[in-house]
Amino acid sequence: MSINSQADTLLDVQADRSITIHDPRDGSEVGTLPCVAREQVALAISLARTVQPEWAATSPADRGAALRRAAAALRNGAQELAELNTRETGKLLEDSLGGIEAGISTLEQYAELGPVHRGLSLRGAVTATDYTVAEPRGVAVLLTPWNDPVAVAAGLIGAALVTGNVVIHKPSERCPHVGELLGRLLQPAFPEGVLTTLTGGAEVGQMLTMETGVDVFAHVGSSATGARIARTASLTGAHVIRENGGNDPLIVDADVDPVWAASQAALGAFANSGQICTSVERIYVHRGIAEPFLAALVDEARRRNAGGNRQPLVDRRMRDIVDGQVGEAIRLGAECLEGGSVPDGPGAHYPATVLAGCTEAMNVMTEETFGPVAPVTVVESFDEGLRLAAGGPYGLAASVLTGSIAHAQQAIARLPVGTVKVNAVFGGAPGGSAQPRGISGAGFGYGPELLDEFALVKVVHISAPQEGA
Repeated sequence: MSINSQADTLLDVQADRSITIHDPRDGSEVGTLPCVAREQVALAISLARTVQPEWAATSPADRGAALRRAAAALRNGAQELAELNTRETGKLLEDSLGGIEAGISTLEQYAELGPVHRGLSLRGAVTATDYTVAEPRGVAVLLTPWNDPVAVAAGLIGAALVTGNVVIHKPSERCPHVGELLGRLLQPAFPEGVLTTLTGGAEVGQMLTMETGVDVFAHVGSSATGARIARTASLTGAHVIRENGGNDPLIVDADVDPVWAASQAALGAFANSGQICTSVERIYVHRGIAEPFLAALVDEARRRNAGGNRQPLVDRRMRDIVDGQVGEAIRLGAECLEGGSVPDGPGAHYPATVLAGCTEAMNVMTEETFGPVAPVTVVESFDEGLRLAAGGPYGLAASVLTGSIAHAQQAIARLPVGTVKVNAVFGGAPGGSAQPRGISGAGFGYGPELLDEFALVKVVHISAPQEGA
């Protein structure tokens, strides 16, 4: 079977299941897409394996040029894709457009980085040559999330393809239409079979992880799913890159302006309705400024709740989980200062919520809460806040607000996370990357280092032949 006829068969197979998505803003139906069947998964992997050697033989410059074409196609389709993203996930339109712009920039970045992804020269005998070369791993399966679906997918797709891998992309079942449209926009920039998009539920992701013939899995999503993928990959030998859940702490020191600190806390906890991997999940504020900090944080939450352009959670299932964690905290003694209840009306809305008097016995302090919740614990000292912030099995990121360079240095040294942010809950230089720790994942997920994750290193040793032997 030729590559093109194999690809046509892949597209023609009819799945016997489907996913219907409803707009979380008002409950209206967005649309229905089929879930691929097991035979489609196997066919996609077979096609990928067939075309991968030819793609790997393509020069890095030509692969970079293909990424530039993909970035241009994404720019041309940005408005339609952003509107669809807003309908599927409730993400504000300006934020959807911002995520797409980030995806375009990332594709362009990897188009530049790929051709200069160089090896190392090694020092050996003066009559010999030793060096390393990077080679593609092969077939890469990318499992991407719904909370920033275009930016995350574009980064992984760009890094995988520019290093000579071929990609099977399975977007989140919460935004399959966004994933399917993204694939239609990007795929024409590459040869047939180099980039394939498969839609479906969690069972499709499980099928992909169980199939042999996959060389690398990149997963951005929950820690539980990431752990299952890692266990399966340990049997197949596939390389795994994971950026998974976080329970990111924020430490608020005694010497900062409490109103400014509250604005940072609100940004970290409420942006994208708290649906960001590196959202502020738990807050430890020094008793010396706790009262004005909490008052200002409540004001921030009330201002957001009174606004007319509030963003819902992605669906009611997610809202039920968030509300359950808030309800448990209140039953265990937390005081709800703002929000904390499911509003009437359609959609999956949930208010910005401030909880005071939280303890480590509550899930809002020990587990990821993917919603607009700011749980606060008052501490007697910076050291107590640092000790509590350093606890738990997650290790994605942490933030510290302090005017003390000594306290900042202590936090950097003692927090067991991939990223420490001092005096800004979000931000960072372009091209930055990090290695999550604990159950938050493993491997670099962004930046130039992601190219290394998608590559195998080969060491070459060349000596002159012996004479007169």
